[in-house]
Amino acid sequence: MDNNRKELTPTQIVIELDQYIIGQTEAKRAVAIALRNRWRRQQVAGVLKDEIMPNNIILIGPTGVGKTEISRRLAKLANAPFVKVEASKFTEIGYVGRDVESMIRDLADYAVNMVKMEKTAEVQAKAEALAEEKILDILIPPIKRANSQGEEVSEDEVNSEVYKNQKTREWMRVKLKAGELDDKLVEFDAASQTAVGMQVLGPLGLDDMGINIQEIMGNLMPKKKKKRKTTVSDARQIIAQEEAQKLIDMDAVQREAIERVENSGIVVIDEIDKVAGGGKGQGPDVSREGVQRDLLPIVEGTNVNTKYGVVKTDHVLFIASGAFHVSKPSDLIPELQGRFPIRVELKSLTEADFIQILTTPQNALLKQYSALLETEGVNLEFTKDGIKEVARIATEVNSQVENIGARRLHTILTTLLDDILFDVPDKIPAKKVKINAKAVKDKLDIIVKDRDLSKYIL
Repeated sequence: MDNNRKELTPTQIVIELDQYIIGQTEAKRAVAIALRNRWRRQQVAGVLKDEIMPNNIILIGPTGVGKTEISRRLAKLANAPFVKVEASKFTEIGYVGRDVESMIRDLADYAVNMVKMEKTAEVQAKAEALAEEKILDILIPPIKRANSQGEEVSEDEVNSEVYKNQKTREWMRVKLKAGELDDKLVEFDAASQTAVGMQVLGPLGLDDMGINIQEIMGNLMPKKKKKRKTTVSDARQIIAQEEAQKLIDMDAVQREAIERVENSGIVVIDEIDKVAGGGKGQGPDVSREGVQRDLLPIVEGTNVNTKYGVVKTDHVLFIASGAFHVSKPSDLIPELQGRFPIRVELKSLTEADFIQILTTPQNALLKQYSALLETEGVNLEFTKDGIKEVARIATEVNSQVENIGARRLHTILTTLLDDILFDVPDKIPAKKVKINAKAVKDKLDIIVKDRDLSKYIL
């Protein structure tokens, strides 16, 4: 999926998400529609384009069912500025801690880096060609018009020398392109940025200032050139990087980055339930109702100052998610509830879901453990009944102790494979380890049956 990902259809987005997330069709459909609507809005002509607001989503469901995973995978598909934040990290403006505006500043940073990387890729070929010329200048310096004693040299002599120099240069160029000179050491001037240390006292952090102190100090101090001695292959990379920086117009990068943030930026606010309710009857709480009040203008649309310029948040898409096992979505202040019109409930995972989670996704847990043991030359194989037994135990423990969804599989597999992971490669010479239902029962049955023990271990 390396083509322009902005143009993925909702069906294609769901197919991509299916590779990593089992079930939760409703949630996948909601985010797929929201993502496609960003692209649709860009195609609308006239004044109506500015009137079409994004439909923010709130994902509700117990822990470990895929809320965060959907957001994480969405970032890779979106090809858009994307930032994921934890609501519990923020405090009300005026208190020590991160204020909610910092999420938009993070989004702007992400967008600038994203555009900068794209522009660097565009000028990479030109930068590498310039680096090649510079290295050839180091290896074979160009002819000067005066000889070593400072005497003038005749035109014919100069032409003859230039011709020879050019011939040698071309011969060297061929060797350089073929990689024959990669291990040769060269000395060259490289830009050296003086590191600036600065201590900020008091509650105001650099994040809140929206200013890049390093940049300011770096511009005040002259850039020093320092001699570096590296191999030709390293020198090519260092010089090409410097040349690429010179070829990029940073003002244009920042303008494009802000335009992308405003029109296609996505902010995922995780753990939104942690700022719901809680402060009732006890006056305002700096990390709950206060944070909700501060979130209101940003989600509704406001101007946020960043070090790259002012960002309007009217068309930024917000996706909130939370378990809501202590509080309910209705515990959020009414105005904030209204800013998230689309609500999707994620379902608890069943035994059948666990079997799929263990085997189907590209990053399935069993595939991960197999890959780890393969590095030691051991082939780990789970039989069908073995996988079914692991899923059954996960479902049983989740129903008895605390439902932590798919995360339960991590604890069960860690306990189950503990001996194997420890004994490889010293005590397990076998090249193949097979785990069936009997092996799973033998290892885990006692723990599962002992309620007190399973609370601690599984």
